[in-house]
Amino acid sequence: MARAPIAGIEVFLTIVQEGTLRGAARALGVGAPAVSHQLKALERRLGVDLLVRTTRSVELTEAGRTLLKGTAPAFREIIDAIDGTQIIGGSSTGTLRLTMPRSAYKMILGPVLTAFQDAYPEVCLDLSINEGLVDIVREGFHAGFRLGDRLTDGMVALRLTEALTPCFSAAPGYLDAYGRPRHPRDLLHHKCIRYRFVTSNRIWDWQFMEDGQVKIVEPPTTLVFDSMQSVTQAVRDGNGIGWSLRPVIADDLEAGRLETVLDRYIVKLPPFYLYYPEQNRRLGLLRLFINFLNDNRETYMAHLR
Repeated sequence: MARAPIAGIEVFLTIVQEGTLRGAARALGVGAPAVSHQLKALERRLGVDLLVRTTRSVELTEAGRTLLKGTAPAFREIIDAIDGTQIIGGSSTGTLRLTMPRSAYKMILGPVLTAFQDAYPEVCLDLSINEGLVDIVREGFHAGFRLGDRLTDGMVALRLTEALTPCFSAAPGYLDAYGRPRHPRDLLHHKCIRYRFVTSNRIWDWQFMEDGQVKIVEPPTTLVFDSMQSVTQAVRDGNGIGWSLRPVIADDLEAGRLETVLDRYIVKLPPFYLYYPEQNRRLGLLRLFINFLNDNRETYMAHLR
């Protein structure tokens, strides 16, 4: 594709608008010789004279009128598009699309959401709660929340939390009936509620730390869900032992609805990150959101302790 002489066309249109080469030079913030040079270069490239110059003004030739008619509206559209892009880049209004697992919403965004809405009432957060590994570029999201071991290559990543503490829990009534496991191998004699990854369709491994080594136990599984919220609800209902992030069930633990087991064998998880493609780095709404999370880090971190 041939390259269009954009700079020359801008100079030509500015000369027509201002009426003189000196006026165009002032409008463009350059010297008059530079304007004259650009115009002559454009005329040489097109092989026609575009303007008839006099000491006081310029007049359009027939070729100049044709070029003006064809390029002025298109160039105005280009300027409007650039202006609109700059407005979006620095805007504090509009819609920010985010995807995250429910645990990230509960632990990070939920505790500060009211404060964000109060501070930025003209910003709409369009949230997709999804446990799968969403392709945020293809799906049109501006950013997402994800554990550090599940980040996509080539993304900008901002750490939001420290390493996360999971737990195994069950309803007290279930533990009274079936006993409290003291060692991971005791799970072989329990009802276990497991989580299946939405994207890979693989069941989440139950990992335990013993003697400085991570070991995997594959207990008999009575229930499998592709939703962590459903796993937690089934545990509350007394259907068995399940895995979750400890902050997610903190209210249940405090109220006595759930009880943790095997705490000494827990393996910590990587932190949560906010991640986004490089091309979104200068997006005004995303910068605003990141600054808000940084400013309110102590608030949501207090819910993780």
